[in-house]
Amino acid sequence: MDDVIQYAKTLFGIDLTAEQVALFQKYADELTAWNTHTNLTAIIEPQAVAIRHFLDSLSLAPYLKSDTPQKMIDVGTGAGFPGMVLAILFPQHQVTLLEATGKKIRFLDHVIELLGLKNAQTLNARAEDAGQMSGHRAKYDVVMARAVARLPALLEYMLPLAKVNGTCIAMKGISAQDELVYSRIALKTLGGQFDKIETVMLPTVEEAHYLVIIHKIAKTPSDYPRKPGIPTKKPLI
Repeated sequence: MDDVIQYAKTLFGIDLTAEQVALFQKYADELTAWNTHTNLTAIIEPQAVAIRHFLDSLSLAPYLKSDTPQKMIDVGTGAGFPGMVLAILFPQHQVTLLEATGKKIRFLDHVIELLGLKNAQTLNARAEDAGQMSGHRAKYDVVMARAVARLPALLEYMLPLAKVNGTCIAMKGISAQDELVYSRIALKTLGGQFDKIETVMLPTVEEAHYLVIIHKIAKTPSDYPRKPGIPTKKPLI
């Protein structure tokens, strides 16, 4: 975890506490142990986990408010990235980890209990269903997602969950700009407005990562999100 401590400071201005570093180490150890019997991630080498999972997740921190408590949701969190990492970093924020796969939910619940995180909870549901739940629709200040779907479909997962004046952050690879071009109809339909794309360069990783930042400027019509599977089969393009 030494690299995470160093790079978190130099790249993102984050001063990790000794307690947070210890929690990250426990998290990494559990990820490795569980991955021997449960397919959670293809990235298992300790250095790669530190950089491609933990540091990558921390790249969102400069774009999140830290002075006031916020409600955040990680759509399709998988093994907890970036949501679990940000719950450790920001104990003042409430983080919901949205995941449809039961075995991953069991891992996440285990880690939350093991680490004693009082500000993290799981939601075992499809994003299309969560976006129509009264307890989750338009309830979040920040909605985030990493490598879930192409942006036109992903916006239909994310924007219904965001409050008006909330923020959506999509973590993307090299196709980020191209995906944004095809997202104009989705943005207009769902109440979103493009803000900016931020480039993230991680140490030892050749390809750039990108954060596509969207603001929610209007209510999402009640017809969206559509039924499970439809946003990816028939994206708003």
